[in-house]
Amino acid sequence: MEGEKGRVCVTGGSGFIGSWLIFRLLEHGYSVNTTVRSDPAEDKKDVSFLTALPGAEEKLRIFNADLSNPESFDAAIQGCIGVFHVATPVDFEGKEPEPVVTKRSVDGALGILKACLDAKTVKRVVYTSSASAVAFNKEDVQDMDESFWSDTDYIKALKLPGVSFNSCMISKILTERAVLEYSEKYGLDVVTVIPSFVVGPFICPKFPSSVKTTLALVLGNRDEYPTLIKFPLVHVDDVARAHIFLFEHQDAKGRYNCSLNVMTIEEMAELLYAKFPEFQIPSAESLKEVKGPKFPGLSSKKLLDSGFEFKYGVDEMFTDAIQCCKEKGYL
Repeated sequence: MEGEKGRVCVTGGSGFIGSWLIFRLLEHGYSVNTTVRSDPAEDKKDVSFLTALPGAEEKLRIFNADLSNPESFDAAIQGCIGVFHVATPVDFEGKEPEPVVTKRSVDGALGILKACLDAKTVKRVVYTSSASAVAFNKEDVQDMDESFWSDTDYIKALKLPGVSFNSCMISKILTERAVLEYSEKYGLDVVTVIPSFVVGPFICPKFPSSVKTTLALVLGNRDEYPTLIKFPLVHVDDVARAHIFLFEHQDAKGRYNCSLNVMTIEEMAELLYAKFPEFQIPSAESLKEVKGPKFPGLSSKKLLDSGFEFKYGVDEMFTDAIQCCKEKGYL
C-alpha cells in the first residue's frame, strides 16, 4: 500500500545523507524507492540497515542503479511524485582523473532528470549539491549566499591535498550547473540543497567522510586539521529535513544553502575539551599554528525566510556524532 503522501525516489540511499533522508521520509508518511550501487566485490550488497528502518518493510523498495548507466534509474523513478537525487560518484582513492568523475556525475544526473520527465508523474526534483559549489572563489566575504559559484580554476590552483577532494568539488559544481540548466530548458521543477560540512549520527555502516574529518581532533588525525581552521557545519537531520521541506514548499525555487554555524579549530577544541574529557583534545593554543584554508560561512537566509527552522546547534552535532561513533565502534 502506498504511503499517505505518495511514493518518492531517493538515489544513493546507502550513503550518509541518503539513508537519513529515507528514515525521515518514511516517518513523514511517504513510500520510498531508493537506489544503491551494487559492489562488484560482493554477491549482494548488505542493505539490512535500510530494511530495518521503521516502516521500511511496508513502504521501502530497493533498486540497484549506477550513475555510469543512467538508464538503470528508470525503474526506481517510475510512478514517483518526487525524486531526491543524492547519489554522487566519489573516488576517495584518487584513481580516476577529475574529468572522468565529473562526466559520470553530470551524465548520471541528466539521465535521472530525463527519467523524471519521461515518468510524467514527478512533480519536483531535489538535488543535493555541496558547499564546494559555492565557497571556493576569490571573493573576500564572510558569508556567501546562493548567488555565489565556486571557480574550478581557483580550486585547481589551491592544490588541496588529495586528488579525490578536488575531483569531488569540481564534479559537484559542474553537475549542479548542468542540473539547473537542464531544468530551465525542459521546464522541470528542480531545487538544489547546498549543505556545508554535515555532522551528526549516521545510519549507514560506513564512517562518513565529513564526520570523520570534523572529528579529526577526537581521532587524532593531524592531516585533517588544516581543513578545520574555519569551516561551516550543519546537523545531518537538519539537512534531511531541509530536503523534505523544499520538496513540499510550493514556492521553492532555485538554490538553497543549508548551513547553521561557522566554527574555528580553536573553538572546536575548547568545546570538545569541555564536553568530552575522556579524549585527548589538543589545546586551542597549540592549534593556532595550524595553517589551512578559511572557508566562508554559507548564508541560509533564503531557506530561513521560506519558513524552515534549524533544530540542532553545534553541541548536538558533536554529541550525536560522537555517541554514534562509540556505538558503532569507531571510538
